[in-house]
This record gives sequence, structure tokens and C-alpha cells, in this order.
Amino acid sequence: MNLQHDFTWPQSPTKGPAEAPVTLTLFTDFECSYCARLAPVLDQVHLQYPKDVRIVFKNFPLRIHRFAVPAALAAQDQEQFWHFHGRLFQNYNQLNAQKVEEIRQELNLDAERFKAKMKDPALQGLARRDLEEGNSAGVSGTPTVFINGKTYRGARSLEGFRQAIDAVLAKSGDKL
Repeated sequence: MNLQHDFTWPQSPTKGPAEAPVTLTLFTDFECSYCARLAPVLDQVHLQYPKDVRIVFKNFPLRIHRFAVPAALAAQDQEQFWHFHGRLFQNYNQLNAQKVEEIRQELNLDAERFKAKMKDPALQGLARRDLEEGNSAGVSGTPTVFINGKTYRGARSLEGFRQAIDAVLAKSGDKL
């Protein structure tokens, strides 16, 4: 049985049009090697379906991963979430305060604004909301992907996602 889940999207980082017929909701952890391997595949999905797929990012870090939550969300305030996201995944196995600062500098983010956002209680609230939504949906590990609210259990490859997305689009009549 594959239950349908509704997730909140306001304030979550997204890529792709809001009205896209297919939404991939991704629960991930920046210090997870499997998530780091999936990130470039989802970039390819986005390139192949720029009008038909929206990707929604949700934080779901393990408790032991201290650097998995705040940095990319803090970068979202300066419209650099996806760039920061990519750099964090490229360095998933060496994240620490120094690496986060290096990435901030590479992306030319305003230091004071970034540091203030990292401490912002609203940002922590967003991270808690993502965890609660993931727990409610039965997420037990990362990465976990939902396609239009249903758990995706297929291959985590471009071809696997393509098959699933094309099936949803064919059902909705949006693309053949």
C-alpha cells in the first residue's frame, strides 16, 4: 500500500515551477553519502523536465549530523540555497564550521546576514517542521523521495526517475 502524503511547501526550497504536474519531495541529510550521490541525479531530472517537475527540499538530518541543517537554509535568504546545497553535498564527509564558512565565502554571501540567519529561530522551526512531516510520512532514512505525495521506491537513477515521472505525466495527460 502506498499512502498519499500532503507536505507543506511554503518556505521550503524548491526548483521548478510551482504549477508543475509532478512534485518530487526529497527528505535528505547533507552529511549522508547516499543523499550526496542522489543530488546530481536530481539535477539531471530537473534539466530534463524543467516545466513538468518541481523538486522540494526537506531537511531530515540524523541527530549526530550537526552541520546538516542550518547552512543551506541560511543561504536561501540570499537566494543561494541550491548552490550552497550542491557545495555541501560535494563536501558531505568533511562538514564542519570551517567548511561551512569556506562555502559561504566562495558564494560571496554576506557574512553578518548569513550568521544571523543561522541563529534565526524561524529557520530552526522550518527544520523541525520538515522532521515532523518526514516522521508523519514514515521517513526512516535518507534520502527518501515522494512523487506527488507517494513514496518512490524505484531506481535512484535518471532512468528510474524518468520512468516514474513519465508514468505520472501519462496518467495526467500532460505529456506523452
